[in-house]
Amino acid sequence: MISVDISKCSGCKRCEVNCSFFRTGKTGRALSRVKVIKIEEIGVDYPVLCQLCKERFCTRCPQGAIQIGDLGQIIISPTLCNACGVCERSCPIGAIELYEEIPYVCDLCGGDPRCVKECNLGALLFEPEKQDLIRLKKWGKKNKGLSPDEKRLQFTLTQASPLRKEWGVLRRA
Repeated sequence: MISVDISKCSGCKRCEVNCSFFRTGKTGRALSRVKVIKIEEIGVDYPVLCQLCKERFCTRCPQGAIQIGDLGQIIISPTLCNACGVCERSCPIGAIELYEEIPYVCDLCGGDPRCVKECNLGALLFEPEKQDLIRLKKWGKKNKGLSPDEKRLQFTLTQASPLRKEWGVLRRA
């Protein structure tokens, strides 16, 4: 699992660039499996990627194109996938997104995540032994019908809330 320390993310997007280049040989946000959400109004940057959630909403694929790998990562079979979009709609935080009929989701780069290697601020941490999977059930209902971008924004705002409160306390001190 890749953990995010929101207090360390500068929004540089090195993770996005390196992810897209490693996976496709091209750079571009649409090709990346990690998407950095920048909320200038509150001064927060947050990389959103698959949280390997306990519920595994994406595995509801009607084609059976999504499996769970040895590291708990999502593996999509390009031969079984018909780009129906069920996985994209099912992911409550927008970690899966179809681009040119291909679902893009973090697969941990086979156990050597490039985004983590390239994050020179330590905002991303790969913890393959971590077993306490995050529950995203509340997000499923809350974000139903939203686009992946809207889901990522809502998730980021919630993840940023404790940090924003801490910053407020520090500012008053």
